[in-house]
Amino acid sequence: MQEFGEIFGLAIGLIVSADKNLLEIIFLSLRVSLSAVLISCLIGMPLGAMLGMTRFRGHGAVLILLNALMGLPPVVVGLVVYMLLSNAGPMGWLQLLYTPTAMIIAQTILITPIVAALTRQVIESLHSEYADQFRSMCVSARTAVATLLWDARVSLLTVALAGFGRAIAEVGAVMIVGGNIIHLTRVMTTAIALETSKGNLDLALALGIVLFLLALGINAVVMSLRSDTTRYGYA
Repeated sequence: MQEFGEIFGLAIGLIVSADKNLLEIIFLSLRVSLSAVLISCLIGMPLGAMLGMTRFRGHGAVLILLNALMGLPPVVVGLVVYMLLSNAGPMGWLQLLYTPTAMIIAQTILITPIVAALTRQVIESLHSEYADQFRSMCVSARTAVATLLWDARVSLLTVALAGFGRAIAEVGAVMIVGGNIIHLTRVMTTAIALETSKGNLDLALALGIVLFLLALGINAVVMSLRSDTTRYGYA
């Protein structure tokens, strides 16, 4: 059994030398997670804005459902997506199972409720300041949503970063729909699990260090943005 110090040194060596396999896994992880975050923001932010600035019958029930979806177990999402994309499923003809696209779909389903719920909180607070002006100017709902989203852009960036942090750390759903196939669907979290079980601890630890640094960087950016938001009075 290798000593921790030796394994740590080998892991650092893989990072410093920009190991080909390591970079391949990192870049695929970033591609999948960033794609999922982008799609989630395109869906979740307008949805959250509409929920934050409108009231309708069943509004409370929608919010309860949205909050419940935020805690949806990843393995359940993975199972549902797997059933939809399998050959026996309604979308099996697309042949997307065990591809990065399937992983993006699973991550998007997981992240969208989080983005929508956090956006709703931001927009609901901001809308109270603009409501009278919108009514007096007869602003359409679409224009109002676009205006509030733009005005809250700094806060919404923190929402997107929170979504990315959730996506990049996902393992259950992407393992089920991606299959952890080398050179195709192996991302950082699934690779860590596999390499640890194989005893290849240097690569697993190198990926863990990169994942930790990403999480640290995301949190630092979020805290910095929140500090600037408070200081300059942005939404």
